[in-house]
Amino acid sequence: MHFQSFSEFLAMGGYGFFVWLSFAITYLLLLGLISISVYQQTQVKKQLKATIAREQRVKQYQEQQI
Repeated sequence: MHFQSFSEFLAMGGYGFFVWLSFAITYLLLLGLISISVYQQTQVKKQLKATIAREQRVKQYQEQQI
């Protein structure tokens, strides 16, 4: 499609509101997905560190009991 001006491009033949709204919703959902994924990754790393630390403490305690 070839537009004569930038305002025609933004209007998208009268469907600009729906076109740009769909783009905005898509990018917001993608941004939300990325942020949730990063948050969950940090939570898993924290849980893994806590589990490793607990296992080391249990192992040290068991070695002391022998």
